[in-house]
Amino acid sequence: MSQSYLMPTYNRQPISFVRGQGSWLYTADDTPYLDALTGIAVCGLGHCQPDITRAIQEQAATLVHTSNLYGIDWQERAGESLCIAAGMDNVFFANSGAEANEAALKLARLFAHNKGLKRPKVIVMEKSFHGRTLLTVSATANPKAREGFFTLDDDFIRVPFGDVAAIEQAAKDHEDICAIFLEPIQGEGGLNTAANGFDFLDEVAALCDSHDWLYMLDEVQTGNGRTGKPFAYQYSQSKPDVLTTAKGLGNGFPVGACMVRGRAASLFSAGSHGSTYGGTPLASRVVHTVYELLTGDVMANAVREGDFIRQALTDELGAQGVSSRGAGMMIGIVLPETADCSALVDIARDEQKLIINITGNHVVRLLPTLNIQRNESEQIAERLINTIRSANIL
Repeated sequence: MSQSYLMPTYNRQPISFVRGQGSWLYTADDTPYLDALTGIAVCGLGHCQPDITRAIQEQAATLVHTSNLYGIDWQERAGESLCIAAGMDNVFFANSGAEANEAALKLARLFAHNKGLKRPKVIVMEKSFHGRTLLTVSATANPKAREGFFTLDDDFIRVPFGDVAAIEQAAKDHEDICAIFLEPIQGEGGLNTAANGFDFLDEVAALCDSHDWLYMLDEVQTGNGRTGKPFAYQYSQSKPDVLTTAKGLGNGFPVGACMVRGRAASLFSAGSHGSTYGGTPLASRVVHTVYELLTGDVMANAVREGDFIRQALTDELGAQGVSSRGAGMMIGIVLPETADCSALVDIARDEQKLIINITGNHVVRLLPTLNIQRNESEQIAERLINTIRSANIL
């Protein structure tokens, strides 16, 4: 095609896939590519998972959409499955992670309004990513995502990720804080984890309790089994008031969710928020099916195989300054900051038939399927090692 009618909002790679199965993607000439990115943590149970495919086909032939004006049985069932797994009380279904995060930030504003705060602020983290709507991109740290959009910076206070002292100082400097919003592991920011791991979440939760702030977690990328738990916060001892997710929630079908408990449980009422497409019978049945398939064995496999891939990379390249971070199947292979990683994605794709990406400038992000087989884990490690060596950057 000589002309594209699509807005140039993506710097697309020179490749297109026509089908997928499990951990593999295929081009039109049937060349297989090992997918270590899964649509950026979306297809956690693999491409075209048979039970999910069957659920989509059956529901598409039965009822796709009515409206949230009416009861939706599959939405009730999906809500029960999700809230039980997440340890939350209620859920609002949206269509994306950005929409789920927008709902969370609206909850924070309503919470502040009920407390009589006129210009409330939410504490967010440096290197965060929460979406591209006007409010969520204001909470996001990425300058490229924010530039030119007159972001609502006065509504947010940004502190270093993992820095409790900075949060405490912000509390002293501002009387109008109403919430803290953060990712347990920063996906887009470079697979960053706090220095004290998930204990940081307990410290944040305690601060929120002491100041009567909403404790809100963005688990769009870390949720739905990605780290080896249904949600990453479950490695800590505390529970959030607001929990958002998307990506793996629909295994490729677009759906997001904003869950509440505690201080946030009764904030929204009829008319407070809504979505034409949120929680359709089709989307809800997919969510319910995903959570039927997201067993303890699958999540244990994600931890086991994720550890294997990390260990294989650091055993082979650790002496040259390569390390790893993340949890479960959220894997960051950290190269030296001086390494020129600009060619790695192309080399992996063209020479090794491996799909990866780079985040935080020098971190190879791997987000394989949660139910990956050991021989596929071995291939990811081998192909990535070959890629890094071929790039001659260490």
